[in-house]
Amino acid sequence: MSFQPFTVKYIIRAKFQVEGVVEKPDVIGAVFGQTEGLFGTELDLRELQKSGRIGRIEIDLKSEKDKTEGSIIIPTSLDRVSTAIIAASVESIDRIGPCQAKVDLVRIEDVREIKRKAIIERAKEILHNWNLEKRPETEEIFREVSEILKATKVETYGPEKLSAGPDVASSKEIIIVEGRADIVNLLKMGIQNTIALEGVKVPETIIKLTKEKEATAFLDGDHGGDLILKELLQVANVKYVARAPPGKEVEDLTAKEVEVALKNRIPIEEIKGKKKKRKKVLVPKEIIEAANELKGTLEAILLDDKMNKIGRIPVSELAEKLREVEGVNTVVFDGVTTQRLIDIASEKNIKYLVAARVSDVIKQPLNVNLLTFNEVLE
Repeated sequence: MSFQPFTVKYIIRAKFQVEGVVEKPDVIGAVFGQTEGLFGTELDLRELQKSGRIGRIEIDLKSEKDKTEGSIIIPTSLDRVSTAIIAASVESIDRIGPCQAKVDLVRIEDVREIKRKAIIERAKEILHNWNLEKRPETEEIFREVSEILKATKVETYGPEKLSAGPDVASSKEIIIVEGRADIVNLLKMGIQNTIALEGVKVPETIIKLTKEKEATAFLDGDHGGDLILKELLQVANVKYVARAPPGKEVEDLTAKEVEVALKNRIPIEEIKGKKKKRKKVLVPKEIIEAANELKGTLEAILLDDKMNKIGRIPVSELAEKLREVEGVNTVVFDGVTTQRLIDIASEKNIKYLVAARVSDVIKQPLNVNLLTFNEVLE
């Protein structure tokens, strides 16, 4: 099995069962169609494939006795959070072609971990042979390496046993990173006042530390970093935010890139100023009621020009249904407005698209009003 020539970090493996006979194009169509618009263009499979963050999706299937079962393999170069969201999105598929379907995640493979194990085994072999040939030099090198490893050892901190550098307790300033690998990389550069979140949810230990010390959040330059920043803004007293370059992770940065990122850190007040709520827009009460009703459902409500409800459907089916249904004046949905939805709305003369969020990359037509839940709700 061959993948596209890009750096694969993780491989999503899922299995599916279908009540009926379908073919590979039906499965591919369901993977792209039913995940579209759930989390915006930054996690849209078509866009990710165009940009090389998602590789070629492999489908293997067989049909017997009016049932089809098979596997889905998706290679990705995304971060862990985004890869997990993609995997969960694929699991949400409930129809393939015209048939009912069930998709289950089998596992997510860390390609880099497999590679690391192979490298370690080869390194053991090299060291063994080297030791046989030149034992004195080998022992000297091993002592030197041991000293380096000792000097850069990752410690644990707090009741959650968070990965941390040795100077977190004694330093007046701390740097909050996403994971243990980030700390290892910064320790190599002599930065020892670091502590890791190790998840999207901010631990109580870090919340407490940000109240006692001047804290800088140093986050990956991807969607996972965006999610963590959003959480930190809500619960912690972070003073500055530094980001890795777009698409890069802190664990992979060079010393120069780390220096530039920390030098260009931004005060948290400046970031919060950019996130002020937009002014509330006056709309018919039926739109407000629909928005309140839909929050957290991943569903859509269609209204006619008299604000009567035409139907309620999953967001994954929205684009397809809008092409079929006539007389739609307003669409309210718990999802992200994509360019495809806007183009369909323009063609169908739909007046309002009201979504949980509007993607940043949007070309807006004159005949469609794009609104968010924040703009119509109190």
